[in-house]
Amino acid sequence: MIKKGETYIIGEIGQNHNGSVDIAKLIVELISRPVNEEVFGFDLKPMNAVKLTKRDLTEELTTTQMNRKYDTPNSFGRTYGEHRAFLELSDEEHFEVYRYAKSLGLDFVETLCAKGCLSLLKLFIPDYLKVASRDLTNLPLLEAMSETKIPIILSTGMAGKKELDDALNVITKYHSDISILHCVSQYPTHPDNLNLNTILYLKENYSGYKIGFSDHTIGISAPVVAVGMGAEIIEKHITIDRHMKGTDQAGSLGPDGVNRMVRDIRICEKWMGVKDLYIDQSVTSSKIKLERSIATLRDMKKGEILKEEDLHMLSPGDGFKWNQLSLVVGCALLEDIPANEVIYPSHLGL
Repeated sequence: MIKKGETYIIGEIGQNHNGSVDIAKLIVELISRPVNEEVFGFDLKPMNAVKLTKRDLTEELTTTQMNRKYDTPNSFGRTYGEHRAFLELSDEEHFEVYRYAKSLGLDFVETLCAKGCLSLLKLFIPDYLKVASRDLTNLPLLEAMSETKIPIILSTGMAGKKELDDALNVITKYHSDISILHCVSQYPTHPDNLNLNTILYLKENYSGYKIGFSDHTIGISAPVVAVGMGAEIIEKHITIDRHMKGTDQAGSLGPDGVNRMVRDIRICEKWMGVKDLYIDQSVTSSKIKLERSIATLRDMKKGEILKEEDLHMLSPGDGFKWNQLSLVVGCALLEDIPANEVIYPSHLGL
């Protein structure tokens, strides 16, 4: 479950399993892999959850759309309906993937695209139900999902404020365990269209809910930036091979991308720290080595009275600072000091 101070990372399988439970399990195994950061030797927590999508093809598209010819390199059927049917896993197959994910310590998130998909709940209870962007206006589906009292994650990819508020009004009649993900339903999302500042808007205007980011950009930078902006949840499409057949494969993260994204998100969590300005203990040695101290500008003899024109600033930084000039000027030296050497309290009897 989502914990404060830790980014909840969801690996979305979507249709990248290509209708195969075995491929789905391979992606689950990839999602579960721990991550190591080599420079500092951190063993980092892997993704938190895996997500599958369940459709009921009787509630998916019009008959005309289901029967239209679908002749593309990524097609798994002669018509779009045949293509979609090939990619669907049964309730029992979803349960099999769920059990495998749980055996690897992952949470399980299920996107339900129709009321008929609630039949899954006879076999298992996901940790979260996900509402796809396109279904934020499908209020009957939201009502049916909310009645289960299972925590809900909403994506806003096709929604504005009114659509989001209408959805929240339905769900909050039953519970308020809701997360909202900023999302842009463009695949892949063009950089000019991402508008990550929406995360700040959601955090300000929907502060009663957990706020996150469902990413469809190419690469791993956007999720890391989102975490820096306060996103508590990150969702990203995952595959075992970006060159496999399928419309989402090329825009997903493969094994190396998963490793790098999780590494950078977990390191970003460490980066954030506290809202304060202070000198960290880790920079003490650098501070002493590199900062400057008051030093002699010329050879000076024992008994000479120090004047400002006799002084300048040199490293290391373990002597007097310029804001301590009044402690130095006017003092008599207790010993000779060559030019370009730091003046220490022992030189002045302080």
